[in-house]
Amino acid sequence: MICLLMHLFPIVPFRMQMWSLNTYLYGPKDDLKHRLLWREVYSAEEEAQLKALVCEAESRGLTFVYALSPGQDIVFSSSCDLTLLKRKLRQVSDLGCQAFALLFDDIDHSMCQSDTEAFSSFAHAQVTVANEIFRFLGEPPVFLFCPTEYCSSLCTPSVSKSPYLLTVGEDLLPGISVIWTGNKVISRELSPESLAEVQAVLRRPPLIWDNLHANDYDSRRVFLGPFKGRPPGLRAHLRGLLLNPNCEFEANFIPLHTLGSWYKEVKEEGKGEPQPKRPITSSRSTGALASDEIPADPLMSQDLKAGENQVSRSFSHEKISRRGLCSGRVPLSEAQVQLLVGLYYLPHEHGPPAQNLLQDLTWLKANCHCVSVNGNGKKASPQKVEEWRDRAGRFLAACDDVALLHGAVVTSINRAVLYDLYPYIWDLRNTLLVAKAFICWLGCGASSGAELHGVEAEPWVFKGGLSGEVQMLLPVGTSSELFSHPPPLFPTSRLYNIRPFQQKDKRGKGGQDAVISHPDFIGDRCLGASLALCPEYSLVLEDELGVCGCAVGILDVHSFAKRCQASWLPAMRDKYPSRPHGASGHTATKALLYFHEEQDYPDSLLYHFPSQLRLEALPELVDCSVSRSLLTALLTALKANGSQGVFCEVQPTDGLRMEFLTKLGFLEILRGEARPREGVVLGRLL
Repeated sequence: MICLLMHLFPIVPFRMQMWSLNTYLYGPKDDLKHRLLWREVYSAEEEAQLKALVCEAESRGLTFVYALSPGQDIVFSSSCDLTLLKRKLRQVSDLGCQAFALLFDDIDHSMCQSDTEAFSSFAHAQVTVANEIFRFLGEPPVFLFCPTEYCSSLCTPSVSKSPYLLTVGEDLLPGISVIWTGNKVISRELSPESLAEVQAVLRRPPLIWDNLHANDYDSRRVFLGPFKGRPPGLRAHLRGLLLNPNCEFEANFIPLHTLGSWYKEVKEEGKGEPQPKRPITSSRSTGALASDEIPADPLMSQDLKAGENQVSRSFSHEKISRRGLCSGRVPLSEAQVQLLVGLYYLPHEHGPPAQNLLQDLTWLKANCHCVSVNGNGKKASPQKVEEWRDRAGRFLAACDDVALLHGAVVTSINRAVLYDLYPYIWDLRNTLLVAKAFICWLGCGASSGAELHGVEAEPWVFKGGLSGEVQMLLPVGTSSELFSHPPPLFPTSRLYNIRPFQQKDKRGKGGQDAVISHPDFIGDRCLGASLALCPEYSLVLEDELGVCGCAVGILDVHSFAKRCQASWLPAMRDKYPSRPHGASGHTATKALLYFHEEQDYPDSLLYHFPSQLRLEALPELVDCSVSRSLLTALLTALKANGSQGVFCEVQPTDGLRMEFLTKLGFLEILRGEARPREGVVLGRLL
């Protein structure tokens, strides 16, 4: 849904007046009759809904602008298409709408044969249709035109020399406003100089369509930071400003609040009143949003200080008269709100909490040789090792803060914030679970000391925001299927942790139902060899109640098998004879034969998939997504030490496990008939 808030000059040709906060633009992508089916009129039911929206806007003092996007397939020279376009807009006009927009953004520049014969250029075709529609509607006071070249980066060869824009500026009627997004589709800053150039070409001030907080292009990003990078001095070069907000309503409180403060400053500047100098350093109220390490935007500091109470209420409370207090639900604290905003700041920059996370993770990965097994033959100084562990501790604490924030959002009294922001904080919580496990694993000296490659680029290049950038710093970061999944239907605030295996985790557990009564048998049979011979690839998943899952891996199955045959299996054969006293029956004998049979895998399998893993989790695990994080953490460790592929065995009857692994990129490689044992072998490359 595109819901745009506008600061708009009353559009009177050649005359500028003070702005007013007064406009809502309707152009939702889920209304098929807005773009794809633009020729079709609305049904009676749709008419009633649209009219209710127009009336509601009018009752609140808002100008309702109806936008239509016919550019994908309109034939500009077709009288039929022009008639259909007029019919559609006349229908909306009859519902009480008096403001309109024609959008020709994000379409191909090419024209059909009939259009090429009728018009001198693509711009000429668009302008001709726009002018005719403008006149047909009675030259309404608000009529917007979005060009195909709507930002500097789309202009050929440049803004001042673009034949397209020059035609628009020369031929478009002066009562029509032209939409512009700035230097880019999502502009970090808008400068008076760049807008003055656009104004000269268009022969009118542009109307800014500001995508600073738009997040519909990336399902893993949301922007809670302030409206910034637009100095009040822009007013002299603008017809107005539209803000394209986050898709999630609750995410827009700070963006809209700071936009309002910006508007107020524009008004005060227009009156010529002296402006007090605004602080650049941090204050108690801005906290993490304006730290001493990163200079705060002057407007941001004052805006957030002025609106501190409103911001806290927005993210922390609900109207008790409507919802009531719920047992166990509490408001988010001010510190938690600041952390939340700092993690989801703006498209081109992170807040201090996110910056610190990325800086620490980048440094820890680059300097992991300080604590690695061999350190490339060089022993790091004690000071360097201490520095690594200090920064690792800071990074792990920051990951824990995000996990606590995740739980606080889930239990917050403001359920609207939960439903709007949960997918984002859940995604980041899971990604940091993997990153935290990776740093813990490095801290145990498990890395071979080899250089760990990530993908280097500007912070905002990769999709996913902070989660995406953390992901790309991990050895398996390019495997998006390991990280991108929908959140669970039922949020849980339970805290989880993934850490390396410790000896205290190894507990004997027999039972009355066990085939073999020895307390170590199940553990020895399932995990014993891995824990004994390569414990560095054993990870544990735990929650507040204790261990609830584990993942064990083998880096090189071929060499592991030799070590197993030489030491582990002989010890197990002595511990569990094939026909022990007290064990009887075919089932018990078959179970014990596990330690007495040769176990091997074909070379053709190990050539591409040299590593092996096993994943186990308790059936009562509340959030199954953490099992994915556990598996991803193990794959990260294997990849970091050079593995190019991994496989695992699954019983053919275990459909849930097969589905789980398939979604994570595993494919079936071998079935039981191709090897001595009965399992299905699934593998994936790393």
